[in-house]
This record gives sequence, C-alpha cells and structure tokens, in this order.
Amino acid sequence: MAKNTKKESCGFKTSIGGQALIEGILMKGVDKYSVVIRNPEGELVTKIEKLKMPKDRHPILGKPFIRGVVNFVATMAMGMKAVTYSAKFLPEDEQEEPSKLDLWIEKKLGSEKAEKVIIGIALVLGLALALGLFIFLPTFLVGLIGPLRHGHDGLRTLLEGVLKLVIFLGYMAAVSRMKEMKRMWGYHGAEHKSIYCYEHGKELTVDNVRTESRFHPRCGTSFLLVVIILSIFVFIVVNAFLHVDNVFLRMLVKLLLLPLVVSITYELNGWLGRHDDLTISRILSWPGRMLQHLTTQEPDDGMMEVAITALKLVIPEQKGLDEW
Repeated sequence: MAKNTKKESCGFKTSIGGQALIEGILMKGVDKYSVVIRNPEGELVTKIEKLKMPKDRHPILGKPFIRGVVNFVATMAMGMKAVTYSAKFLPEDEQEEPSKLDLWIEKKLGSEKAEKVIIGIALVLGLALALGLFIFLPTFLVGLIGPLRHGHDGLRTLLEGVLKLVIFLGYMAAVSRMKEMKRMWGYHGAEHKSIYCYEHGKELTVDNVRTESRFHPRCGTSFLLVVIILSIFVFIVVNAFLHVDNVFLRMLVKLLLLPLVVSITYELNGWLGRHDDLTISRILSWPGRMLQHLTTQEPDDGMMEVAITALKLVIPEQKGLDEW
C-alpha cells in the first residue's frame, strides 16, 4: 500500500493512451501500439505493430504548435485502421457487405493497398462530416438571422459557438443511445480505468482496475470538446479585427483557423494533463470530464481483461520511459 501511495504522490503520468474499438481496445505506447480484440468465440486476438509517427521521419513535425494537427490526423488514421480491423471479427451476420466501390478498389489495387485507400476515404469523409456539422452548419443557420447579418460580430460568433456546442452534445447523446456504442463506451471506460491503475502503481488485475475511475483528465474525446470551446474564443478575437459578414467567407475563415485552434488545444491539453493536480487545471478540464459521462460506461470484467492485455503489451521494458 505504501508503494501505491508514493506513486500517486509522485504524480506519475503515462504517455500511453488508447481508443475503444468494436469489442476491443487499441493502446498506443512509446514505440509500438497494440490492438486486442475479443472474437465471437470469446478468445483474445492480439496484434502489435511498431509505432510510426510523422515526427520520426520529419522532426520538425514534432515541434510545439505544429505537432497538434499532425498528431491529430495521424492518430485518427491509426484509429480508423484499428476500427476496420476490429470489424473483421464481428459475426458474419453482423458484418456489412462491401460496397461496389470497395470491391472495385480491391480489384484494381489488391487487398492491402485497397484497405489503405478505403481507410483514407473513410478518414476524409469523417472529417468532412465533422466540418459540416460543427463548423459549416452552425455558421449557416446563424447567418439566416437577418439582424445579425451585418455588424454584431461578437454576438453572431457567440451564437454560432453555442449552436456548435448544442449540435455536438446532441450528437454525442444520440450516439450514446445506440446499443453498439454503449459497448464501445464500456471499452472506453476500461481503457481509462486500466491506465489509472497503471499510473497508481497497482498490479494490473481486474480487481484492481475495477476500483479506478472511468473519468480520465487526458481523454481524447474530451479533446474535441475543448476544440469547440476554444474555437469560440479564437473566432471572437479574430472577428474583433476581421469583420466578415458573408456566410461562406465566415466558413472559409473558420476552416483556415481550425489548424491553429487544434494546435493550441493540443498544447493546452498537454499542459492540463501534466498539471492536473492544480485547481486551474481541474476547472479547465471539468467540461471534458463531464462529457465522459456520455462517452464512457462502467466496463464488465471481460472488457477490463482486454484493456489490461492491451496495456501490458505496450508498457516499455525500461521503467519511466513512458513518463509524461
């Protein structure tokens, strides 16, 4: 018990992070990542791959205020690949039939290259959907309010931001009602609890993981909420100097500013994660923690077993190498 208390007092924080998959979990370590899936027979299927990040080839991409956007896109691509892999283990009657486009791409490029292309297309479509819902739609709807079309830049931007938040939270609430997503949120909770257990210096067992909180301050889903909240303030500041009334020009300005917002959010989240014992950090991370009431569920023992297996596979042999 003394050992655990010392670990907590030292404030050990790991850089290891994860993502919930379909009946599985992805864990990203320092130099490798693991994917652990529970197949229909109840067995655990594990896969480990060397972690290849853009900064490894181009060090400048790892610099502050550049790495945010780069890592965000790279992590999304990795996650999309892992989700596609996990879907292969669904029972045959639950698997979606490949579309004609998928079959055509596979015929032309072969299965390996086709998978990369299909994942790339899915990534682009996912980004387009996010931009459409959370940037373009709020800007368009508020632009329909006649009195706000000219002047009132601050109020207009604030209303766009509030509407953006409403759409985002409504979307998350609606998705959370889906049976399949509740399972994924359970795996999300298992990921958080297992990482907390590791950070607290406890042995990684189901009994120990079960006692941990499912609300973690360094949650990737919370990152999206912070992006939305921070974008409101950034756009208000920009509008104080750049007055744009045209709806479509406003959309363009927001699109061009998005990389800046993502970069600032990445650095802010990193600081909050490293100083989550400070009062200001707890205040700023509070919205993200509240969001986790939607995006995490208490996991069952099987989910925690998957999370523990995935985490153990990426813990570095050299102690402290993953310390954040």
